[in-house]
Amino acid sequence: MAVVNGIEKRLAAYKCDTNLAVCLKLVRFPEDIEDEGIKFHPEYTHQVFGDEEVAFGYKDLQIQLFYTAGNLSTLFQVKYSAKVSDAYESVESDDVEGKIREIIPAGFTCNTDDFISLLEKEANFKPFGTLLHSYLLHSEVSGELTYQIYKVQNHKDIHILTSVFVRVLANICGRSHITVARMSCFCWFCPQADITCPAFLDYHKRLQTFIMWYIETASFIDTDDDRWDFFLLFEKYNKDGETLYATVGYMTVYNYYVYPDKTRPRVSQMLIMPPFQGEGHGAQLLETVHRFYCSLPKVQDITAEDPSENYVKLRDYVLAKLCQGLPSFAADKLHLGFSDEMIKEAQEKQKINKKHARRVYEILRLRATDMSDREKARAYRLEVKKRLFGPYRKNQRELAKMRKCLRPEELVSHMCQTNTQTQHEELEKSYQDLVDDYRRVIDRLAQA
Repeated sequence: MAVVNGIEKRLAAYKCDTNLAVCLKLVRFPEDIEDEGIKFHPEYTHQVFGDEEVAFGYKDLQIQLFYTAGNLSTLFQVKYSAKVSDAYESVESDDVEGKIREIIPAGFTCNTDDFISLLEKEANFKPFGTLLHSYLLHSEVSGELTYQIYKVQNHKDIHILTSVFVRVLANICGRSHITVARMSCFCWFCPQADITCPAFLDYHKRLQTFIMWYIETASFIDTDDDRWDFFLLFEKYNKDGETLYATVGYMTVYNYYVYPDKTRPRVSQMLIMPPFQGEGHGAQLLETVHRFYCSLPKVQDITAEDPSENYVKLRDYVLAKLCQGLPSFAADKLHLGFSDEMIKEAQEKQKINKKHARRVYEILRLRATDMSDREKARAYRLEVKKRLFGPYRKNQRELAKMRKCLRPEELVSHMCQTNTQTQHEELEKSYQDLVDDYRRVIDRLAQA
């Protein structure tokens, strides 16, 4: 037994935490390849290396995935100081290289010199799609930095743009018989016009590998479905007198059909690259996408698929910012309660559904409420708790049904789990946590 335990301890030295072993970089200059200060690590690796997020068989394992900052051309290298098979011939190590190859697309290089050659071609990379929004942020190191958000055109967009172009050209040329079919060939020559463009598809394959490291339940999407919309965020910068672009983040949105003639865009994936997080880019991207869909008459409302806690907080801020200027959300109306007028105006002007409009109302009402006034604070607390109590009220209705079909001992067991005291404590905690979140949104609104 002692011998077995000794071997297990020695083998344990060959276990590596893959959250630390995977090293990512966005490279702008050749010297960045050796710069340890710009590397970053995944939040999750379980989708590649299993639930334990461990790779066995190596000491000092480094799985290097370095990307050129714009086009995301990839350098893939695996390094380690020792391999278990060197000390124990009969013990196999995990195939970490094979696991990575399953998620990164073909076309990567394992040679540093080849990667530097790809880096030199970054000046040829230009953003895909149509520019929607541009903004500036100040950096203490670099001064004013320019960021741009683009929407990649899908078939629906191209048909609309081509139709407009046809009408303009026909007016200029006086040839009313020019058709969309005759003009469609012009779009083919623009490599950034369509999500079916090979250059974009290759770029997107490289881009979406990042979600495997930062979205807990991520999966790759089917780009053949033209109901997908793609929004890309870039930093525009200068290098040796040339204008270059660095990938900052992206969002994918799926357009669901709503009877009889509407669509419901649903945010599927959203990622800001770790080196750019905490700078306000997520809010800029989400607000730009929201404003884009608000401009489309056929959009019913905008939702999100299984949103994370961080996304909900970001959405609270963006929607509160968009709604704070609406007449129905004026300070003198907030204390009258959540109204049909708020629901209607939020939906018609900002494409916000009732559930999200309610959260916006609670945030803006908290901002307008003097919480040092006991009566006003009590009125606000009861208003919010009334909504939060909804799930508990549902449990009470279910309990009433159970009384009719459960045996006494089963009913007692269930009632013990849902006693009134526990409900009150959980309700109060939910309220306090929510108010804390709302206060952070209010503080951010004050700084906007």
